[in-house]
Amino acid sequence: MRLNAKLIIIMMSLLVLAMLTLFILNQFAQTDLVNEIQDSSQEISKAIQMSIEDLTSDAETSRLTEFLTKAREKGINEINVINSEGEIVDSSDPEKIGKKRELKKLEKGVHAVRRPVGGAVLSQKPYEVVVPVIVGDEQLGYVQINMMLDNIRDIQRANFIRRLFATGMVFTVGIALTIFLARRYTTPIKNLVEDFKRISAGDLSVTIPVESSDEIGEMAEGFNNMVEKLREREALEKRLYEAEHLSRVGQLASGIAHEIRNPLNYISLAIDHLKREMLPLCGDKCAELEELTGNIKEEVRRANYMVVNFMNYGRPLKLRRSAVVYGELLDKVLPVLQSRLVEQHVVVEQQLPPGLPPLWIDGELFRNCILNFVSNAAQAMPDGGTITLGAVCEGDTVHLTFCDQGNGISPDDISKIFQPYFTTKDVGIGLGLAITERIIKEHGGEIGVESTVGVGTTFTVSLPLQAAEI
Repeated sequence: MRLNAKLIIIMMSLLVLAMLTLFILNQFAQTDLVNEIQDSSQEISKAIQMSIEDLTSDAETSRLTEFLTKAREKGINEINVINSEGEIVDSSDPEKIGKKRELKKLEKGVHAVRRPVGGAVLSQKPYEVVVPVIVGDEQLGYVQINMMLDNIRDIQRANFIRRLFATGMVFTVGIALTIFLARRYTTPIKNLVEDFKRISAGDLSVTIPVESSDEIGEMAEGFNNMVEKLREREALEKRLYEAEHLSRVGQLASGIAHEIRNPLNYISLAIDHLKREMLPLCGDKCAELEELTGNIKEEVRRANYMVVNFMNYGRPLKLRRSAVVYGELLDKVLPVLQSRLVEQHVVVEQQLPPGLPPLWIDGELFRNCILNFVSNAAQAMPDGGTITLGAVCEGDTVHLTFCDQGNGISPDDISKIFQPYFTTKDVGIGLGLAITERIIKEHGGEIGVESTVGVGTTFTVSLPLQAAEI
C-alpha cells in the first residue's frame, strides 16, 4: 500500500472516530436534556395545577410551600397566585401574601427577567412563567412561577466538557499515531542516509532489508539494485584491470624472455663444458664439484622454466596430440624431481590400474602439468610424506589423481588457486596452476580440487579418451 494512501486512511479513520464519538455524546446529551426538560415541565404543570386549585377554592391552607421544597430541585424558585385585582392570594413565600402586583406589567408566557441591582450573582438568568387562570368566560387571576434553568445548563456544560475531553482524546490518539508513523518512516530514511554515506566511502557490502511495499520499500529495493550494479561495475573494473595487467605482463615477458634465456643458455653450456673438461682434473674434489655443478644446472633449468611459463601464458596453445601411455610419461618426468624429493623425504607412489588406455594428449605440455602437481605437493609437505598418483577409467573419460599429505588449502584460498599470479608460497610467481588449468581445458578436460587443512589435498584431472592409431 502506498504511503499517501496509508496517511489518507489514517486521517479518515481519525475523522470518522471523532465524528462518531461526538455523535454518541450528543445523543446522550440530548437524551439527558429532554428528560430534564420533561421533569421540569411536569413540575411546572403540578405547580400551575395546585395554584389554580388554591385560586378557585376557598381552602385556607397553602400547599405551595411544601411543594416548593421538592420543586427547587427542578429549578422552580418561587410560585405566586394573583387574583384578578392584582393581589397575591397565595405564595411559596408567605411574606408576599397580600401584596399587590401591577397586572399591566405582567408579561404572559415565558420570559427572562432582570436580576435586581446588587442582588446575588446567579449562575444563569432567572425566567418567569405567567399563566392566566380562566374558568368559563371569567378570568380569575394569574399564576406566576419564577424558575432557574441551572439543571439544563449543568447538563449542557457537562456535555461540553465530555465533547472537549473526547476531542482531546481523539487528537491525542492522532498525535501519538503521527509520532509513531514519523518514527516508523523516518528511521528507514535515516538508515538509508547512513548507508548512502557508507557507499560513498567505498563500502559496497551494504544491503537494506525490504520490509514493506510502499515508497520506503521501493526506495530500499532501488537502493539494493543500485548497490548490486555498483558491485558488478567494481567486479568488471577489477577484471578489466587484471586483463590489462596480464596484457602488460605478456608484453613484458615477450620483451625480456630472450634477454634472460640467452645468458641462461650460456650458463648451462658453460656448466656442461666444465663438467666435461675440468672435472676429470679435480681429483679428490671431483664428486663435490660434480654435485655443485649439477645444482647450478638445475637452478638454471628452473629459472628457464619460469621464463617459459611467462611466455606460454600469453600465447595461444598449439597442441601436438599423440597417444601417450601415462605410466611411461611418469617414468620420464619423476626422475627429474627425484633428487629434490629424496632431499625432502618425499615418496611418490603410483597406483595405476593395468590396461589403462593411452591418453590423447600433448606429451610435452602434459609433462609440465605433472611437474607442477608433484612440485606443489612436495612443497606442501616440508616434513616429508607420500604423494600418490592414481588413475581411474570410467567410460570415455579417465580421471587422474594427485594426492598429498601436506598442509592443505584454506577454504578462502581454494577458489583462487587457479588465478594468475596468486600464490601462498615465498617462492614462485603463481602461474603454475593457472597454466596447468589452461592446458587441461585446451585438451577438453576438467580439473577439480579437494582439500582439508592439516590432512592433505587431492587434484583430479578428467580427460576425454579418443581412439587413435598408435
